[in-house]
Amino acid sequence: MKILARCILSLAALLSTCFSFADSDYPPEVKTIIEQRCMVCHGCYDAPCQLKLDAWAGMQRGASKEQVYATRLDAAPPTRLFEDAQTVEQWRSMGFYPMLNDEAPDQGVLARMLALKQQHPLPEGDTLPDSITLGLDREQQCAKPEEFDTFAANNPLWGMPYGLPGLNKQEHATLTNWLKQGAHGVPLASPTDAQIDAVQRWEAFFNGKSLKEQLMSRYMFEHLFIGALYFSDLGEGGPYYNIVRSRTPPGEPIDIIATRRPYDDPGQDTVYYRLQMLRSAVLDKRHMPYALNAARMQRWQSLFLDPEYEVTALPSYVKEVAANPFVTFRELPQTARYKFMLDEAQFTIMGFIKGPVCRGQVALNVIDDHFWVAFLSPDRAAVQENAEFLAAQSKHLRLPADNQNGALVSMVEWRGYSREQLKYLKAKFDYIERMTGPGGTPVNLELIWDGEGQNDNAALTVFRHENSASVVKGFVGQQPKTAWVIDYSLLERIHYLLVAGFDIFGNVAHQLETRLYMDFLRMEGEQNFLFFLPPNERVQLRDFWYREAEKEAMQYVMTDSVAFDRTSDIQFTTDDPKAEFLGMLQQRLPGAAAERFQPVDPQFDKLLTLQGPPFSLMPEVSFLQVMGSDGAERFYTIVHNDGYENNAQVFREEQRRIPEEDYLTVVNGFIGSYPNAFFQVPESELGNFVSMIESLRSDVDYATLVSTYGIRRNQAAFWPMSDKLYRHYKEAFPREAGLFDVNRYENR
Repeated sequence: MKILARCILSLAALLSTCFSFADSDYPPEVKTIIEQRCMVCHGCYDAPCQLKLDAWAGMQRGASKEQVYATRLDAAPPTRLFEDAQTVEQWRSMGFYPMLNDEAPDQGVLARMLALKQQHPLPEGDTLPDSITLGLDREQQCAKPEEFDTFAANNPLWGMPYGLPGLNKQEHATLTNWLKQGAHGVPLASPTDAQIDAVQRWEAFFNGKSLKEQLMSRYMFEHLFIGALYFSDLGEGGPYYNIVRSRTPPGEPIDIIATRRPYDDPGQDTVYYRLQMLRSAVLDKRHMPYALNAARMQRWQSLFLDPEYEVTALPSYVKEVAANPFVTFRELPQTARYKFMLDEAQFTIMGFIKGPVCRGQVALNVIDDHFWVAFLSPDRAAVQENAEFLAAQSKHLRLPADNQNGALVSMVEWRGYSREQLKYLKAKFDYIERMTGPGGTPVNLELIWDGEGQNDNAALTVFRHENSASVVKGFVGQQPKTAWVIDYSLLERIHYLLVAGFDIFGNVAHQLETRLYMDFLRMEGEQNFLFFLPPNERVQLRDFWYREAEKEAMQYVMTDSVAFDRTSDIQFTTDDPKAEFLGMLQQRLPGAAAERFQPVDPQFDKLLTLQGPPFSLMPEVSFLQVMGSDGAERFYTIVHNDGYENNAQVFREEQRRIPEEDYLTVVNGFIGSYPNAFFQVPESELGNFVSMIESLRSDVDYATLVSTYGIRRNQAAFWPMSDKLYRHYKEAFPREAGLFDVNRYENR
């Protein structure tokens, strides 16, 4: 009987992860080609024409003329693969048209796009012709089958891979033969007994019956729904899982509840939190691995279930409640919530950079190009008083929710958020003065979370790469212009504004509101950092960070209306307290040294001490291969950090640029999901490569640099280099690595 029961459970677990439309994968000989030649552009929501090739089901679904990233007055219907439709027929009813042709396989759009590139390869030369349009906002030509002849005649150079070298003969033959045979899939790999056991264990944990367990699980789901969960106890291999809400309990096939946001009303009283095997390829731009193991379960047990407290009722899904975590989860211990997020702080911050949208969101131009992040300690004194303070202030901490109205109403709403934010800040400063008054908590390094002495999530670095961003552990690069200190309320609001509450299919009003509200959160993080510095230094730094900013924006950072005169208890001994404080944090926080990213070649040192217009000519993200005479290879990333007068305005970003303050960060390994350039340099010529960068004065100089050491989009060396970079990344960091996206590779 035990054996029979186990077989039934195993079958149920397998069925729950794959059914008709989602039960296939690419054949192995085809998958490698599609991954490294197709998915590097056609993955996630930013796939041209919504042709998502990161899963076999995406190829069957086809393409759409509707763009996900668009300015629209009305919200668009969501088109999430595996969520918003489950069959090809359902996708056709939503406007997706076929890229395959069952009756004449060699006449399908995809097959003809591949053939078009073979017939018309890219012309040789330094750059591609203007007829091949590039850039995020380029007009996309999404040709339906009946439109293809006209498309090909008008755009003979637009075959696939678009704007890149074509497949080699063997790759082309393998892929086209598969298409001609019907593009059939193969069954997804079945889970092992150990994986089935792990799924059962965790689904039992997530579906406890008590009110305390149910509220905890709702909180975890709303924070982990974007994660690629994996069972680290089972070794390095094994699949990833998503946590989803299902109408069906563990042991039955998953019936996913697809809502725009994770906190939207599920439409039924009882929901089940299930682990669904990830059926899409791992793409770096959206990949957020999160380990599940016995230690993690015990940690959550001790944070949320063992303490003595009572959950009196489950919160509703009414928008005004569900969108405000300080209301929804007020009966969960605040310290537990904060520690839950801090344990994997990089994952938490990464949410607003990768998150559910896989491309830099509208909020990215609200942050500086390079800044460091530290956190207030969850174990500091007066934690209970702080929890009561936030509960009392929850009405002032409401976040933008679903706005279906126009931009004018959005601005009116922003005024309301502005008033509420000022009320919260005034109350916050009054509270801080009480807590840090005579006999109270000192304002010193003890207030900063030290990762409990071993957690390297305590120090993070954020890089913005114009329209994408990265977050890594440690304080990486030169000391930045700005830094943030994040507390619980700020961390929670960032998550609910930019991850849980952000709708990629929303209208322009929603996107604008999100961007404007993020201004408040950035300034609050910067303000928290300034509190640790002497009072006179705070205003000077604020004025420098917000040069030429509107006075209305500056009122949120160290002004009379929200004055904070309490001096720091840190004893500074230099005339640069900011640099001194950052140095103290570097010494105090585990992992702050970021040894993984430290360049091993001193020839880069000079690049790290200079700034100015020459660096403004460099790409946002460049991957560099240094080739030793002995055959050894080293890989680096060169990050270009832009200088700005301020980041307190939505528009006219170019007018706020200060190229004189641009600088480069050089790191060992890879930072960034969207490389803009590849360079290959013999080790003996590395000094010359560095000197050429220092000497850049014009676009002609940069073109010479690329001609000497770079790889252009139309060069035969492009794909071998792309493959080599990914292979090295995957070998060095198998859980972290994902396919890079080359949509933004430069043409200059």
